[in-house]
Amino acid sequence: MTDYVISIDQGTTSSRAIVFTHEGTIHSSGQLEHEQIFPKAGWVEHDPAEIWSNVREVVGQALTRGNLTYDNIVAVGITNQRETAVVWDKNTGEAVYNAIVWQDTRTDKIAAELGGDEGPEKYKAKVGLPLATYFAGPKVKWILDNVEGAREKAEAGDLLFGTTDSWVVWNMTGGPDGGVHITDVTNASRTMLMDLKTLSWDEGIAADMGIPMSMLPEIKSSSEVYGHGRKGGLVPGVPISGILGDQQAATFGQACFEKGMSKNTYGTGNFMLLNTGTEIVPSENGLLTTVCYKIGDQDAVYALEGSIAVSGSLVQWLRDNIGIISDAPEIETLAKKVDDNGGCYVVPAFSGLFAPYWKDDARGAIVGLTRYVNKNHIARAALSQPRSRPVRFWTR
Repeated sequence: MTDYVISIDQGTTSSRAIVFTHEGTIHSSGQLEHEQIFPKAGWVEHDPAEIWSNVREVVGQALTRGNLTYDNIVAVGITNQRETAVVWDKNTGEAVYNAIVWQDTRTDKIAAELGGDEGPEKYKAKVGLPLATYFAGPKVKWILDNVEGAREKAEAGDLLFGTTDSWVVWNMTGGPDGGVHITDVTNASRTMLMDLKTLSWDEGIAADMGIPMSMLPEIKSSSEVYGHGRKGGLVPGVPISGILGDQQAATFGQACFEKGMSKNTYGTGNFMLLNTGTEIVPSENGLLTTVCYKIGDQDAVYALEGSIAVSGSLVQWLRDNIGIISDAPEIETLAKKVDDNGGCYVVPAFSGLFAPYWKDDARGAIVGLTRYVNKNHIARAALSQPRSRPVRFWTR
């Protein structure tokens, strides 16, 4: 009997499951988009229950379309949107609030208050990240401070926190009936709560943010058996044995295994990661120092990262919010109708500006408009977004 592996990609706009053969070819797949929730300007949320429901459905789609059952599956791997924070009740399995997405900017005041006189780089030497709305820790603080009864439940040990990898694994392995509460080093490195050197949670930073240690998942490597599919699930007894945050997964998938190798990914946002080997390299140019991957008991491999929050999601915005296209591929059709952008430029700073500026209060703009400009020019401008100044990756 042929053995297959299922890869679950819990992304920002959709969840996908792909069945791979032993040779690494795609056998079958399933994909579903989930709702993007915008309660206020700058707020971006997802429904954790919808995410979990969609993950189960896309796994079912992939198995059905591939004419397979769980008996054909030898392992499950997970990749996920990284900084999106979910807080849930471990007794009921229900989230106490919507997942706060990595693009959300509501924690700008929390970040400023945490920085105090020391500023946004207060924790950077330890965690590799500036205090910014991007990261998960301040989002958890916001939930505990603003959701009625959440802090009391957290202090009583009844609440759990995780990025969406933790949420999916906990549910896949049993949920309230013995679900495994873990994350991997790549996702943990995006919370502002993990010490890059020790690869463990920093109790002092967690205390600063008012986050009880009991909420935090156990940090594991990127490749080991974390648990097995729950009884009654789609993959009962199948080992869940790999987790990488989406951009680190792309770096690993592009075989950037040697120091100095890098990859660039164009998706919801735009992310370049450069492998720095087993050395933690601080940046003086607005880049992030992060964990690239850790295979079992081997030493962790680190990376420098340049991040742009909005890239492909600008096309989604033009489709869903503005309505100049009815589906994503149509933007190319419009853009090809003109020779240039007509002097129009789109700055998609919907979530502020990430690397190298880290300006949470920056906002998007369409500039250079004249009577000559039409939707074709705007479409072309969206596909040729202006980039920030070049940034040196190596900081020696």
